[in-house]
Amino acid sequence: MSQTENISTTGADAIDVAIAQGIDFDGSPIPTAKLDLYNQVMGLESGRQRSGVSNTMRSRIVRIGAKHIAQDELNQKLIGAGFAALKAKEIAFYYGK
Repeated sequence: MSQTENISTTGADAIDVAIAQGIDFDGSPIPTAKLDLYNQVMGLESGRQRSGVSNTMRSRIVRIGAKHIAQDELNQKLIGAGFAALKAKEIAFYYGK
């Protein structure tokens, strides 16, 4: 079994697993300079004070949901779950409107 066959390209942690292994999905090594910069920035992020779990959850839902769910549907799902509706700047950024 090759190293490429050991890497899953689906699921929320697929990228994290590949980065930790230093191997891209096509089996090629991720260049050290890219890994070093990524790790430096993630190290900075890990020390940042968080504003709250709900805010982070909403941000992730919007960022990822916009790739998979139509604007009106995502907006209704957010409201239905008790989150704030999509903001004009989010609609402009993620849906290009």
